[in-house]
Amino acid sequence: MTGENAALDPAAKDKPLLTVSLVIYRPDTNALTATLQSLSKAMRQLDASRCKVFVIQNCDTGGVAPLLGANLNGIAFDLRQGHGNIGFGRAHNLVLKDTGTFHLVLNPDIEMAEEALTRGLKFLEEHADCGLITPHACWPDGSRQFLCKRYPALFDLLLRGFAPVFLKNRFSGRLARYEMSEETGEDVVWDPPIVSGCFMLFRGEIYRQLDGFDPRFFLYFEDFDLALRTGNITRTTYVPAVRIVHEGGHAARKGVTHIKLFAKSAILFYKLHGFKLF
Repeated sequence: MTGENAALDPAAKDKPLLTVSLVIYRPDTNALTATLQSLSKAMRQLDASRCKVFVIQNCDTGGVAPLLGANLNGIAFDLRQGHGNIGFGRAHNLVLKDTGTFHLVLNPDIEMAEEALTRGLKFLEEHADCGLITPHACWPDGSRQFLCKRYPALFDLLLRGFAPVFLKNRFSGRLARYEMSEETGEDVVWDPPIVSGCFMLFRGEIYRQLDGFDPRFFLYFEDFDLALRTGNITRTTYVPAVRIVHEGGHAARKGVTHIKLFAKSAILFYKLHGFKLF
């Protein structure tokens, strides 16, 4: 598996085959346990001795280390803690220099199919022009979740994140276009402009070239920014053979603090990439 990629990255032989970074903040223990268990099963389809999991703890919650040991089943892990809540992107960047030949940015509320990582790495090795993979995703109830997006107008963000159901239904066609729901089915789709940060499988050299996430984003839109910057230097690909279940999202349901963070990050995003109202 590693021969072709070693030619692309001269230092590949000295790096782990795959590294994974998870940032946790007051984690739901059940969701985190399910994430770790599915990750462990998927890593065991690879050479697990060449994989490493980094968990970056943005809080003082105890009991995380035993949870990692119990559920990663001997897979090497590194718990980074004691730095406080420094934000999602900055926390992932703490391990930027330690990332492997391939690197997965993973949310702690993801359950992946057992073959997700083998299929993802195989696709990256067979397509040297691809630097980032986004997967096929579902909600826990089995309904589709669309991780690919077109460039967001402010109207789209407000509609999708905060509008009541009747208004979303009124503009369902517009939402479907924004979420690329017709395009992202069972076929590979190249170059979606924006993809979700819940599961971003990078070619490691690309991730390091980008310097990871922009630390100016504390929470929200850091993935939009990173996806757009990725598209400037390589190709992003929706690969439906890589399958996950994602539990998270819904900023509007998390309270006023999250809504304020969402608004602040949206302003920064538009300053960096250009404003679009409608």
